[in-house]
Amino acid sequence: MILHTTRDDHRIAWLTALAITIHIAESALPSPLPGVKPGLANVVTVLALLQFGWSTAAWITGLRVVVGSLLLGTFLSPAFILSLSGAMASIITLGLAWRLSGMLPGRGLGAVGYSVLAAMAHMAGQFYAAYALFIPHPALFHLLPVLMTAAVIFGIVSGVIAQMTLHRIR
Repeated sequence: MILHTTRDDHRIAWLTALAITIHIAESALPSPLPGVKPGLANVVTVLALLQFGWSTAAWITGLRVVVGSLLLGTFLSPAFILSLSGAMASIITLGLAWRLSGMLPGRGLGAVGYSVLAAMAHMAGQFYAAYALFIPHPALFHLLPVLMTAAVIFGIVSGVIAQMTLHRIR
C-alpha cells in the first residue's frame, strides 16, 4: 500500500519538526518557577495560524506535544498532562479567536495578539489541570497572578518574534 502525502502534509511535518526542536531546546533551560517557560514553540503555532490557518496550527500543536513528550521521556507523566492541557486550551482559544476575527475581515489580532492570547490560555489550562488533578489546594491561586503575568510577557516576546518573522517572509 502506497501512502500519498500532500503538500500540506509536508508543510505540517516540517513546521512540527521545527516546533519540536524548539520545544526540546527549551526544556533544557532552567525555570524560575515550575511551569514557567518562554514558550518559543508558540512562535511556530502563531506563524502557522496566520499563514495557513487554524487546522494546520492545531496539527502542529498536537503533534509537538505528543512527539516532544515521547522524545523527552515524559509521555503520560504529569508534565505531559499539564503540557497537553495547556496546548489544548491554547489551540481551542486560538480557534475561537480565529473564527471571530474571520467575521471581521482585516481585523484579526495579529501575531502579538494571538500569541498573548495563546500564552494566557496555555497557562490557564495548565493551572486548571494542576489544581484539578495534582494540587487541589486554595493556596495555589496565590501563584496565578505571577503565572499569568509571565504568560503575558512571554506571549508578547513570542508574538514580536512571530511578527518579525512574518515581516521577513512577506
